[in-house]
Amino acid sequence: MRLPSVVRAFGAGILALVVMSGQTIDLPKPQTDGGKPLMQVLKARQSGREFAAEKLPLPVLSNLLWAAWGLSRADGRRTAPSASNRQEIDVYLAMADGLYLYEAPQHRLQLVLKEDLRAKAGSQPFVGEAPLNLIYVADFTKMSAKPEDRPTWAAADAAFIGENVYLFCASEGLATVFRAMVDRDALAKAMKLKPDQHVTFCQTVGYAKK
Repeated sequence: MRLPSVVRAFGAGILALVVMSGQTIDLPKPQTDGGKPLMQVLKARQSGREFAAEKLPLPVLSNLLWAAWGLSRADGRRTAPSASNRQEIDVYLAMADGLYLYEAPQHRLQLVLKEDLRAKAGSQPFVGEAPLNLIYVADFTKMSAKPEDRPTWAAADAAFIGENVYLFCASEGLATVFRAMVDRDALAKAMKLKPDQHVTFCQTVGYAKK
C-alpha cells in the first residue's frame, strides 16, 4: 500500500539526515506480517519501466530489503535460497546520494561510495532516473561449486532474490524490472569491486510514473 505523501517525504528526509551524520544507516525493524495474499501478488506481478523520481521512504526500503534477502530464521538463513546456503550474493543499492551495501545480519545499509552510479547500472534511459537500482553481486570466494559452475549457480541465486522483490512490489504497489542489460565490467570498475566479485543482474525499483 502506497504511503501518504507526508509520510513518504518524512521517510526520505530521515534517510538524508542519517547519510549526513554517518556512514551507516540502521533500517527500521521490518514489518513481516500483512501484505496481500500470495495468489493475488502472483497474479499482479509484472515488470514496469516507467518510474517516478520520488525516493522510497526508509520504512518501505526496510521492508523491501528484508523481503529480498533478509534474515528469516534464527540460524541466519534468508528469505531467498542459495546453493549450499553459501549466501554469496551481496545486494548493493545505487541511489542518487550514493552506493550502499545491504548488511542483512544487522539489517542496515553501509555507505560504500558517495557517488550516483544509477546510470551505470543499465543501458535503458529510465535506469539513471529511477530512485533505486538494486545490484546483485556474487562473491565467488564464498561458493563451494566448481569454478566453471559458479556463474550459473550465482545467477540462479540472484534470480531468487529478484523474484522476492517482484512479489513485494506487487503487494505494495511499486514498479520494478529485473535486468540483464548492463555493462558488468564498467559497473564493477565504478563500484570498485574485487576480482572475485561479479555483477550478475540489476533490478530497478520505485513508484510507477503517473
